[in-house]
Amino acid sequence: MTDLRPALTPELTGQELMRWYWRKDELVALARRIGAGTGGGKHDLLARLAAALDGRPLPQPPPAARRPPAARLPEPLTPDTVLPDGQRCSQQLRAFFRERIGAAFHFDAAMREFIATGAGRTLGEAVRHWHATRQAPPSQIGAQFELNRFLRDWHAAHPGAGRHEALRAWRHHRSLPVEARPRIRTG
Repeated sequence: MTDLRPALTPELTGQELMRWYWRKDELVALARRIGAGTGGGKHDLLARLAAALDGRPLPQPPPAARRPPAARLPEPLTPDTVLPDGQRCSQQLRAFFRERIGAAFHFDAAMREFIATGAGRTLGEAVRHWHATRQAPPSQIGAQFELNRFLRDWHAAHPGAGRHEALRAWRHHRSLPVEARPRIRTG
């Protein structure tokens, strides 16, 4: 094993592949090159590539979840507009929420969940939900969003530091093998 990130080639072992940070586009390119299938999330793809590189049976990618495009809600949107089943976080909803809540509005996990499970609830209830969840502690960031997790933790450990320093720290962090990366967790 080496402490310098190796080239992403079919000659790697699965164990060596798993020691390093790879962008998904890099993994997709290798999967196409060796015929391992490119479907699924980054962690599914990593597992499939590690198996292929080690000559083990490939785990099958999960079936692609294709949803039909969501219909636009009837205009004008009002606080009494009812969310239909299967509503997505659309630009139409973003514009409504920005008008009602302000520029600070964004679709965070709490709002995405509310919209996804909100069939029968109103946009007024969604606005109230937004305000009610502002004091909630930050939600967990999924393992597939390694950069986002790193940046949240790094900024908590380095208050006042800027984006440039954070990205420089990220580049260093991802250049290390997994076992050599320092833990940044602050809480």
